Amino acid sequence: MRKSEPLTSLTVNHHGDIAERLRQFVQDREAFSPNTWRQLISVMRICHQWSEDNQRTFLPMSAEDLRDYLAFLAESGRASSTVTSHAALISMLHRNAGLNAPNVSPLVFRTMKKINRVAVMNGERAGQAIPFRLNNLLALDKQWSGSANLQERRDLAFLHVAYSTLLRISELARLRVRDVMRADDGRVILDVAWTKTVVQTGGLIKALSSRSTQRLEEWIEASGLAGHPDAFLFSAVHRSGRVQTAEKPMSTRALEDIFSRAWRLAGKTGAVKANKNRYTGWSGHSARVGAAQDMADKGYPIARIMQEGTWKKPETLMRYIRHVDAHKGAMVEFMEQVDNDERPA
Repeated sequence: MRKSEPLTSLTVNHHGDIAERLRQFVQDREAFSPNTWRQLISVMRICHQWSEDNQRTFLPMSAEDLRDYLAFLAESGRASSTVTSHAALISMLHRNAGLNAPNVSPLVFRTMKKINRVAVMNGERAGQAIPFRLNNLLALDKQWSGSANLQERRDLAFLHVAYSTLLRISELARLRVRDVMRADDGRVILDVAWTKTVVQTGGLIKALSSRSTQRLEEWIEASGLAGHPDAFLFSAVHRSGRVQTAEKPMSTRALEDIFSRAWRLAGKTGAVKANKNRYTGWSGHSARVGAAQDMADKGYPIARIMQEGTWKKPETLMRYIRHVDAHKGAMVEFMEQVDNDERPA
């Protein structure tokens, strides 16, 4: 049995109908996002290895074995959100194999409740990217606009688009020159084929402001990409100062380096305490978080912010804007009114 290939071993060692359902599951993997599929394979390998090391059955997994596996993850220092993700993906695997998921057992429910409770009581908090807000964008715009350095022009255009569209970094990476269109007033409209939560033939349209339109057009003109409609909109810049078109988009790491350079230019190095051993500077999610916070700060309704960021669950968005809305609660409003009433005329 090959330890690195749990699906292969399952199709060999289990009943034919389960093996067939798993084969169909693999054939239909494009029904899921690449990130979800990568996470599933990673979880399967970790769980499969644990099962072999502890003489447990990987598929179907009993409630007792799943309880012990989840406890093992928690004791190994995994965040409670990571443990929750493992449990969900193991359930997903069982469902697609036509098996009863062990997650429905009260035994597993109590285990997850215990893991989450202990994590919170021990001070665990959800990690959050450091917000890249409008004032940060405008400050960088003053320093990078009109630069003779092609990389800086690209970086500035990228930050404008990232903030204005609230797109995830993988979605930004997929944009191509042909996706850039013009509205009647000359401003740019981006034709986004699909996002993590919006997968439909009509796609998604994102509009840019006048200033963001200008910065993107300056990058396209300076880079020479206008004549390459199939090129990725944000392409690599060689140290010689020439744009490099490629068959694949820039990596997440390369795009996050743009945020790192902006962080250093802003003089913020070492200014933030690490959050869950991460988030010591702006990262791929920072513009998305910052734009959501700015919109909340200006009083935009939750529904409109969710629409801009293609969030499906309000609780996901609320994690980003909880600090912004902290002083907009009913009790704070009530107490402020009492204070105002008691002040002498």
